[in-house]
Amino acid sequence: MSLIRQILGLLFGTVLLAMVASVSVNVSSVRDALQTQLRLNNSDNAAALAQVLSSQKGQRELLELAASAQFDTGFYKRIRLTGPDGKVMFERHAVATPQHAPAWFVEWLPIEPTAGRAQVSDGWRALGAVEVVSQSAYAHDELWQGAVRATLALAVVGLLAAGMACVGVARIRRPLDETVKQATSLQRGEYLSVAEPSVPELRRLTRAMNSMVARLRVVFEGQAAQVDSLRRQANCDSPTGLSNRGHFMAQLGATLQREDGQATGGLVLLRVLQLGEVNQRLGRERTDRLIVSIARTLQDYVQHAPEALVGRLNGSDFALVLPEAGVAAESAQVIVALLRAGLADVDDAIAVAAGVVEMHPGGSLAGLMSAADLALARAETAGAFCVESTHLAGAEPARLGEHGWRERLLAALLEGRVQLGRFPVVDRDRKLIHFECPLRVRLDVDGPYQAAAHWLPLANRSRLTCDVDERALALALYAIARDGRPRCVNLSPASLADSGFAARVRSQLLAVPEAAQQVWLEVHESAAADNFELVRELARLVRPCGARFGLEHAGDRLSRIERLFELELDYVKLDGSIGHGVAVDERRAGFVKGVVTMLHSLSTQVIVEGVDNLADAQVLWALGADGLTGPWVSMPTGAELVN
Repeated sequence: MSLIRQILGLLFGTVLLAMVASVSVNVSSVRDALQTQLRLNNSDNAAALAQVLSSQKGQRELLELAASAQFDTGFYKRIRLTGPDGKVMFERHAVATPQHAPAWFVEWLPIEPTAGRAQVSDGWRALGAVEVVSQSAYAHDELWQGAVRATLALAVVGLLAAGMACVGVARIRRPLDETVKQATSLQRGEYLSVAEPSVPELRRLTRAMNSMVARLRVVFEGQAAQVDSLRRQANCDSPTGLSNRGHFMAQLGATLQREDGQATGGLVLLRVLQLGEVNQRLGRERTDRLIVSIARTLQDYVQHAPEALVGRLNGSDFALVLPEAGVAAESAQVIVALLRAGLADVDDAIAVAAGVVEMHPGGSLAGLMSAADLALARAETAGAFCVESTHLAGAEPARLGEHGWRERLLAALLEGRVQLGRFPVVDRDRKLIHFECPLRVRLDVDGPYQAAAHWLPLANRSRLTCDVDERALALALYAIARDGRPRCVNLSPASLADSGFAARVRSQLLAVPEAAQQVWLEVHESAAADNFELVRELARLVRPCGARFGLEHAGDRLSRIERLFELELDYVKLDGSIGHGVAVDERRAGFVKGVVTMLHSLSTQVIVEGVDNLADAQVLWALGADGLTGPWVSMPTGAELVN
């Protein structure tokens, strides 16, 4: 039983006990007073009757007549007249029933006054004695009515006291509830401060809790800052702040393997020509400033494209991945033109060249880099500030146009030519946490089911992501209802812009509450960074339905999401580029450890994506990861353990 209920129970019990005791004392006192009054009345009546009988000169008939006349008044329970020898000369009895007092009350509180006695005489001659007992029925009625009046009066007083007690307890309960809410929010990773109450004892408690919350928030912010520092050390080139070669290549490899459509776009390799000679001519300090200015130009150009990747591969080479297909060559021309204008102010002899290649789903990292290197070599041969492009075999030409693709995708959704993939996510014991279930669509009636990388960019342009996500969720709920296995559905950030999307997702979950308990929903890290309020609203709507909510492809921007704790995330999936090579890179391992520690302080599970070898898996378990997914997990040995 809660403390508040115990206090209320104690107060109500005390009031009830006091009321019962007060009524009992009152009734007992009135009963004693009535008995005393009846005893005195009996004595007075006996004396008066004895005087009347004494005037009858001892004539038996007159004595009996006078006693009978007195008894017939109805106020007496018994009148007895005895002679000088003790023999009964006259005796009458009558039993009266109370008109108001119930029988149980009469039995529970009997009134038995002492009989009144008086001597009857004729001068000096003793004629006998008379004994009078008055009726107690009237006294019981009076006692009952008094008890009822006292009970009602005390009940009113008790209700007033109970009301005052409730008000007092409510004053105590409010700050206690706020303190409990504050403690619960800490468990969820939130840092909530509450107003100090007026009750001195509770004020001290609230002040201590607020102080603890403030300190924990400082600790969390310190952890976030430390994680960001570790991220820069592990993933960034120190002079420019761009991704270093290892991190950029890991990001690019993870992008090529994704099923969410991010494998489309273009890769640009940019090289500062004859950097060694430039360094000798300008000096190291000026050359470093030159490199930083080139990096800043690249960052400024892609600042409105959150999914773009920018990295420094070595001293003279930079790389840029643009998420939009068909714009890489034009972007490279613009960047080179910007650099040409900017570098001319430093030294006319400084030049750059760029090679461009368009990416496509399913391509290999080695093939992509080889094609880009070939394009860059052609640009160097062509001369300063040249841009050359090349194409990879296997890219599907977009001959249908946007309208044609929209019609194909809509037809596939309407005709049910969709299915879910199934990739296991396991814990350290290789037990299933859930299946990742990206949607596959068969665009052509006789064609294969294709991963999202082939059609999701088209769905984004055609504003069909809501339809796609809702269909994926419906399939996941149906599969869960069929086999009871938990499944995860990733939602497109573009869907969040639809004001009714979150409500429709909630309706889908409420329609099948048992299956909803096994659903995991996730959005890209960029959605939380760029549309925090929309993501928080979605989380607040789906979590009460039993679904778990988290972020996918997280890492680079995670520590920079303000008020991350307010999302109340159930889990976060770190991008494959974060955990790749963690077994051989201590700085990367330190960064992962910091992220895991920060998220665990928010009571958030940490899952690492894209794990492709046992060595990385073992290190990630040691660093505290709660789950893994990727090619290594999906190998036959892993599949046997989770099926």
